[in-house]
Amino acid sequence: MERILVDKFFQQSNESSFIIDYWDGTRKRYGNESPKFKIIFKEKIPEKEILKDPAMAFGEAYMNEVIDLEGNMQDVIETFYKCNRPFSKKRLTGVRRLLARDYTGTSLSKQQKDIHHHYDLGNDFYELWLDDTMSYSCAYFCSEADSLQEAQLKKIDYVLKKLQLKKGEKLLDIGSGWGWLIIRAAQQYGVKALGITLSEEQFVKSNQRIKELNLTEQVEVKLMDYRKLAGSEEKFDKVVSVGMVEHVGKANLPLYMKAVRDLLNPGGLSVLHCITNHKEVSPNKWIRKYIFPGGYIPSIRELVWLLPDYGFHLMDVESLRLHYAKTLDYWAENFEKNIDYITKKYGKRFVRMWRLYLNSCAASFKASGLDLHQMVFSKGLNNELYTTRHHLY
Repeated sequence: MERILVDKFFQQSNESSFIIDYWDGTRKRYGNESPKFKIIFKEKIPEKEILKDPAMAFGEAYMNEVIDLEGNMQDVIETFYKCNRPFSKKRLTGVRRLLARDYTGTSLSKQQKDIHHHYDLGNDFYELWLDDTMSYSCAYFCSEADSLQEAQLKKIDYVLKKLQLKKGEKLLDIGSGWGWLIIRAAQQYGVKALGITLSEEQFVKSNQRIKELNLTEQVEVKLMDYRKLAGSEEKFDKVVSVGMVEHVGKANLPLYMKAVRDLLNPGGLSVLHCITNHKEVSPNKWIRKYIFPGGYIPSIRELVWLLPDYGFHLMDVESLRLHYAKTLDYWAENFEKNIDYITKKYGKRFVRMWRLYLNSCAASFKASGLDLHQMVFSKGLNNELYTTRHHLY
């Protein structure tokens, strides 16, 4: 039965040519052209696991070396996306039930635990495959020749231009990562910048950088949740968030918008840079279990729908989908360059898990409809802002 089920799954793809070696010694060729890759099943995957969630079943099978791949992993994953359709109306009903759930991650303690799971693996780990700025978000490639670091600096500069910063203003970065955006904002625009993070590793590294650059009078980082800061009396002229809102949970999206409203001065600007889905979909269970516990990718319309409820006026929306695919290609390449060290420190299963994560994300931005948007909105009307995009270019 498992052999028939796997065969039925992959028969849904009529665009790719590939080979599967099955656990019973049989081989099947799919497609009519020269095969681009091969999937090797060393053991069968239980039928109930495939029917319940193909992404989880095949993801865990790869991590546990039940499956091996020959060829480009992203080609395999893009083919998987083309095949990953419900097997029956019954399963489709199950998906609808999943969508009705409230993916919260609401409590502060849970959010701290979720952030610790991913971001506190160690700064030395992320330094291996990120660029020198330690930017763990979508870069901005103005040229095919741009290096990863050049593209990350261009992304930071692009975001800062969208914020229309002026000397002496106060800037808040919600989820400030390793701190390079607030550092660059202070250096280039003369603003006072505050970054907040729940990651202890990021907090330590950011403070180290701030001290080394003699920016302690202008730049500060706090180990704090955005909801706690919103309960204070502090106000800011500009608020930015890069790759953070994906962690707040579906139920907390209104809380995030309320916090930004409460933290912004009237007429203040906010830039929200985040991964988005085309439609509302249930979170990928494999990603939530192994990579980003508590994560939820909102649809673009979910975010836009919330803005008027909190007095925000949408000014600009831009998709950088293929920029993120290219960013992830760089990360995956850098990861492989350091594979011996990572394997020695974290183990083979961890390596296979992260290899699958980085490559599946790159493939998702190319083939699944996953997107990356930058949204610019103001608190109330502001007639003093630029009326064109000329300042960006």
